[in-house]
Amino acid sequence: MDLQIVKYTDSLESKWDNFVNKESVNGTFLQTRNFLNYHPIGRFEDSSILIMNGPNIVAVIPASRKNIDGKLTFCSHMGSTFGGMVLSRSAYNVSNLEKIFPLLDRFLIDEGYQKVIMKATSDIFSDKRMALLDYEFFRYGYNQYNEIAFFLKCNNLPEDGMSMMSASRRRDYKYSLKNDFRIECLKTDEQVKEFYMILEENLKKFDTVPVHSVEELLDFKNHRLSDLVRFYGVFEENRLVAGTMLFDFNHKVLHTQYLACLPEYNSKFAMNYMDYNLIMIAKNEGFDIFSFGTSTGNHGKELNLGLALYKEGFGCDYSVNRTYYKMV
Repeated sequence: MDLQIVKYTDSLESKWDNFVNKESVNGTFLQTRNFLNYHPIGRFEDSSILIMNGPNIVAVIPASRKNIDGKLTFCSHMGSTFGGMVLSRSAYNVSNLEKIFPLLDRFLIDEGYQKVIMKATSDIFSDKRMALLDYEFFRYGYNQYNEIAFFLKCNNLPEDGMSMMSASRRRDYKYSLKNDFRIECLKTDEQVKEFYMILEENLKKFDTVPVHSVEELLDFKNHRLSDLVRFYGVFEENRLVAGTMLFDFNHKVLHTQYLACLPEYNSKFAMNYMDYNLIMIAKNEGFDIFSFGTSTGNHGKELNLGLALYKEGFGCDYSVNRTYYKMV
């Protein structure tokens, strides 16, 4: 296999997306150009690359060029949760990875990079366990930091989902049923805007803001990700009291990107009510996995214990999101 690295240009957009969506073993829509290009021009300095074998793509790496702590850094694209190395199914073997990693090292040196950071796709979003890729990162001198994520295997859930839950989660869910709650899809732009206001209010206590603007969420809903994004809300009468934005990964994983609740409804367990119903929606629609995402900060060094215990109470299993890094 005669491999070469090609820098991404817009002329390769459709070929890139076809590879990620149809040919890769660990690609998701988060690594497609359709998703990455929602960012306005100039927000990131795109340095994405393709690893080619003649006209065929073997791997892609969505990446940004950035100065981090005074070091010119080749890093996973700043606009995506997962970046890292996205491999073709046929290339995911020892012999090919033993060619790809030295080739990448030489490219980074030639381009003047001093540091590299790559956020890998979690196993629960991949077609196979990516243990071999993890080993090759180790073999070629990469360090890693880990974040813990929580998920449920839907086909293991009982019909009502209750017996998987801890006693405290069951108790809180039963308390939520004393309220006149109902869960519905958020269909209109105005409902999504109302959810976004709740989300903003929730994040203020952490002195942060949503990663996406409300305009970007509406773009996802109406255009760019119309088949892949969902919004649900919990209503008391006609008032939206809690809401979520979910990503649908190939009808395999239903992932909670955002969850938010009006503060005065925490004591009424509106969030418990919503999360239980979302899990059952995932089960009843045939998803393999319901993903709660991570509960960490500071590159995984800080565990949000309260949030972790809350998610664990639904009967969750655990997965690790790995980020690899080294000096070039």
